[in-house]
Amino acid sequence: MKNRIEELFRAQLDKISDAELRRKTVDIWTAAALEGGWEPDDLEKIPFTLLTDTHGINLIQHTIAVTEGALGLAGAIQSNSQLPFEINHDFLVAGGLLHDVGKLLEIELTEDGYVKSLHGKHARHPISGAILASRFDMPMAIINMIGCHAKEGDGRPQRVETVLVHQADFATFNPMVMLSKDLLIT
Repeated sequence: MKNRIEELFRAQLDKISDAELRRKTVDIWTAAALEGGWEPDDLEKIPFTLLTDTHGINLIQHTIAVTEGALGLAGAIQSNSQLPFEINHDFLVAGGLLHDVGKLLEIELTEDGYVKSLHGKHARHPISGAILASRFDMPMAIINMIGCHAKEGDGRPQRVETVLVHQADFATFNPMVMLSKDLLIT
């Protein structure tokens, strides 16, 4: 499983300069996949959400898009502004890769298709992902990014990296919801 995860996220993992942070990111994905009962070949089939039609976009593709989108936002902001805060790129990449790791516990495949698991009914993916990250002694910055990237973070203190991941996440999610409600102008 670990080798498959490293292969899927190689381009993003290579952007994390801190070797321990890179290793922990892979270890958390591996633990979540194993705890969720997934096989390596399953990873590219899991939908990135159960809330709307994903039009074939899977969790891996979504995770990469969010990570790269957050990096793009950070780069655009940094190249055009004198910022009163720092953006930690290692945290941004690790947090982007881990923001939805809890979905490996939240979603399961049944004979009826992909559904919310019992685990997912008890704790949404930001909570289960943050718990997983804390088990691996990830920095609080990463735990904030995972736990606060969705509605659980509304009104809560957030790191700038959390804001960037949130924006990239919803830039990939909202158009799918709008499309399904015939609200997306195409």
